[in-house]
Amino acid sequence: MDTRKIDLHVHSTESDGTFTPEELILEAKKAGLAAMALTDHDTVNGIAAAREAAKDTEIELISGVELSTEYKGKEVHMVGLFLDETNPALLKHLAHFREKRDGRNEAMCALLRKEGFDITEAALHEMFPDAAVLTRAHVANYLVNKGYIPSISVAFEKYIGDGCRCQVPRDMITPMEGIDLIHNAGGKAILAHPILYKMSDQRLRELFSDCKAKGLEGVEAIYSTYQPGDERYIRKLASEYDLKISGGSDFHGANKPKIKLGTGMGNMFVPYELLEELR
Repeated sequence: MDTRKIDLHVHSTESDGTFTPEELILEAKKAGLAAMALTDHDTVNGIAAAREAAKDTEIELISGVELSTEYKGKEVHMVGLFLDETNPALLKHLAHFREKRDGRNEAMCALLRKEGFDITEAALHEMFPDAAVLTRAHVANYLVNKGYIPSISVAFEKYIGDGCRCQVPRDMITPMEGIDLIHNAGGKAILAHPILYKMSDQRLRELFSDCKAKGLEGVEAIYSTYQPGDERYIRKLASEYDLKISGGSDFHGANKPKIKLGTGMGNMFVPYELLEELR
């Protein structure tokens, strides 16, 4: 068994993380990782910089992305690994996804202004110039940095979390369309953190079945916030649906301060042999 440590779910400043792609490679080295996948939301802009930074290290950089999709009214995330980040069709679709995010951000800022907050999309870009994708995490950080609210959690609990008065839904592709997009770019499709969707066993099995029929290769059975029972449950489903096991911390730096690169909440361990099996 190859017990070297890896992390296959990591975010940079290109989406909603607080470490640049280059800084992530340094952190990966400090964490003793043998491999790391950069999986920013709806963008592959950071991969080239991360790959360049990894050249003089022993860290294997896996090109990846995390796609936001919708399945029967639930937001579901699909991670793509080993993909060609220069694939024209992928880049076209990601640009379209980001346009949809921009429209959502404009609408969300308008609702927040009605709440008395001085916020615009232009101001968000000014505060976060390195971000190719602006997410709700950026909105929350903006409100905190300006001193309008005391914490990020307040932003999500009171204003921009699901069901809150300033939250704006956005049009998303289905998980199956996400799988096609990843496959067309030469990648492997991984269902991200299924426990987080809080689905019933029946609904989760429907998701697994529909995605498997489209060629889903793997599922995150190892994840920062999973309890032992969660991992056992997802491993059981993975076995039933003949899916490979993947895992990652979902590291975001200061935006998720309790989650550490490579170890999650402290006890997470993803062995290198899983990467070989996925490959």
